Amino acid sequence: MIEVEHISKTFKVSRRGAGFSEAFKALFHKQYECIKALDDISFTIEEGEMVGYIGPNGAGKSSTIKILSGILTPEQGRCLINGRVPWKERTAHVKEIGVVFGQRSQLWWDVPVIDSFELLRDIYQIPDHTYRKNLDELVSLLHVEQIIRTPARQLSLGQRMRCEIVASLLHDPKILFLDEPTIGLDAVSKIAVRDFILERNRKHHTTVILTTHDMQDIETLTKRIILIGQGKILMDGNLEDIRKQFSSGKRLTVEYNGDAVKSCDGMTPVSLMNQHAIFDIDTKRLSVSDAIAYITQQVDVKDISVEGSSIDEVVANLYHQYQI
Repeated sequence: MIEVEHISKTFKVSRRGAGFSEAFKALFHKQYECIKALDDISFTIEEGEMVGYIGPNGAGKSSTIKILSGILTPEQGRCLINGRVPWKERTAHVKEIGVVFGQRSQLWWDVPVIDSFELLRDIYQIPDHTYRKNLDELVSLLHVEQIIRTPARQLSLGQRMRCEIVASLLHDPKILFLDEPTIGLDAVSKIAVRDFILERNRKHHTTVILTTHDMQDIETLTKRIILIGQGKILMDGNLEDIRKQFSSGKRLTVEYNGDAVKSCDGMTPVSLMNQHAIFDIDTKRLSVSDAIAYITQQVDVKDISVEGSSIDEVVANLYHQYQI
């Protein structure tokens, strides 16, 4: 479905100091710096897969998406999507992909959203019956029936993002590129967007590549993540395996009767309140079962719960490991 081999991309960026004199000098002599956005990256994504493409700001995530969607041309390397080279066969390629950029809009700002949908129908040459069927389904699933006759500029961010997703799927794309689709959304809108993407993948077997800094998106939607940093692919693997490898430990919460609980080696107290205690357990030094046994020897336990490291902590450990 998607084959990327040894892709590289460099950008030439102008630099100058602050002030009028520096600006005047730059009129005659500009200084440039070459930034390696992508440095020999390779990966393969199968049809129907949902992949999280993560990394810090400036890692090369958006540059990759732009190359895969045919917007940018790399200096070297090979990329095939459904047997096509994206930047050489753009017209045929864009008919099979949908792209949502969280900070870019494909909706016309001053006209009702439905007018943007009608224009996209003509651009993609979607048959009328297909357009009507897709529009009715998408509008219903994303709950935008009441707002599609409103100009895009008058919509809230959450409303506009749901309309952006409708616009990207009107032509039944086989692949969906999502570049920070939930940025700035409230909790209700995020859940609606996540549920819709899961349903779309289940029902239509749509391949999804998701780039985001919201790790809850990654945890909810994907089973595989690709980590990119400084333009290089640093890790590609199953999310659960990575969680086990880079998890910092477990968190133990205890409600009990009796005097205060004491900790031991491998247990770090987080909160010690009246008959309620929270400990972080370093599982490399102390097993959870041994920690529970140690606590039950001291007090009468009323309730106990164990939680793993959050996905944010796992990814933070991952970034620290690779020094990015």
